[in-house]
Amino acid sequence: MVAPRTPKRHPIAEKRVTLADVARRAGLSSSAASMILNGRPGTRLSEDAHRRVHDAALQLGYRPNVAARSLRTDRTATIGFISDVVATTRFASGLIRGALAAAEEAGHVVFVLETGGDPDREAQAVRAMLDRQVDGLIFASMQAREVTVPEVPRGIPVIMLNATNALHANSVLPDEEAGGADAVRLLLEQGLGDAIVLLGRNTEIEHDTVKSSTIARRMLGIRSEMRAHGFSFLEEIPSPSWEPGDGYAATTALLERRDDVRALLCMNDRLAFGAYQAIAETSLNIPENISIASFDDDEIAGYLRPGLTTVALPHEAMGRAAVQVLLTSRPAGPLLVPMPVRARGSIRHHQTSPISPNPAPTHQTPTLETTE
Repeated sequence: MVAPRTPKRHPIAEKRVTLADVARRAGLSSSAASMILNGRPGTRLSEDAHRRVHDAALQLGYRPNVAARSLRTDRTATIGFISDVVATTRFASGLIRGALAAAEEAGHVVFVLETGGDPDREAQAVRAMLDRQVDGLIFASMQAREVTVPEVPRGIPVIMLNATNALHANSVLPDEEAGGADAVRLLLEQGLGDAIVLLGRNTEIEHDTVKSSTIARRMLGIRSEMRAHGFSFLEEIPSPSWEPGDGYAATTALLERRDDVRALLCMNDRLAFGAYQAIAETSLNIPENISIASFDDDEIAGYLRPGLTTVALPHEAMGRAAVQVLLTSRPAGPLLVPMPVRARGSIRHHQTSPISPNPAPTHQTPTLETTE
């Protein structure tokens, strides 16, 4: 008769290794082992003692008891992340990836809740986070805009990520003013300053912070860089929305009425996708006849042929920054994260790079990140 096998215990089910076990293996007291593992300064313990404790912790698989530590320090090493539709939106999910990476590096856990922008669900989310005694809250938005958030007890740090709020000064936003200037400069460096059309002007979005907290800054950077070099746009084509169909219709009409356009500056990549299609239906080519620069770095931008040169929204870097600001108690105010340039093939390049009759630029040349 074959004896029944003893079920193998899962590692998680094993008895938890305690600080006393580590101390016993290292031949020290529990208080000494605790001071070493917590990195407490001025312990006056020898290098050999430090080595023995860390070796013992590694050999035994010791993990700190977070619950016990939170009772001592009044900190739970947890962060609440509340968003509208960030988690389910491919384009903005980098906000969460960046936050998770920074939290893990700092030994913290992130609780993520998504509300769909519903005020009742937002209030429930805040209560759920407070019940778990999070050390701070991050409120994130898919689109950079002014948002309302539920009341949070005083003493709970709050960071607005890709969003602003009148009651919470700490926010993390893309540096749209510098990004706008960089996009213009990419075209000016190729001698196209007197032949650029701006595609996607939207005064409603530009002046309504509930719809966008950053587009006004993007336009400021665009206009400042053009004026600094003595140029103005051939046209500024308005668009009620920034979708491929709008870019297609606007570009088709533009090319039918004038033949002096040598560059398009599109307010986002989706407008640029439509412009690509409109140009493909003519005898013109990108970038030989028309250069295109844009904003956002949507995933499709790298799959176009030629690839679309665009100024990226730095979502992952912003998510990282939000956690770092939260954990370091940075002074109140907005933190602007640089927008990197993704240089691809949609801008014609000259051997020489005349910019303007105005020799004094006001903005530093962007550092390009070339993408194949």
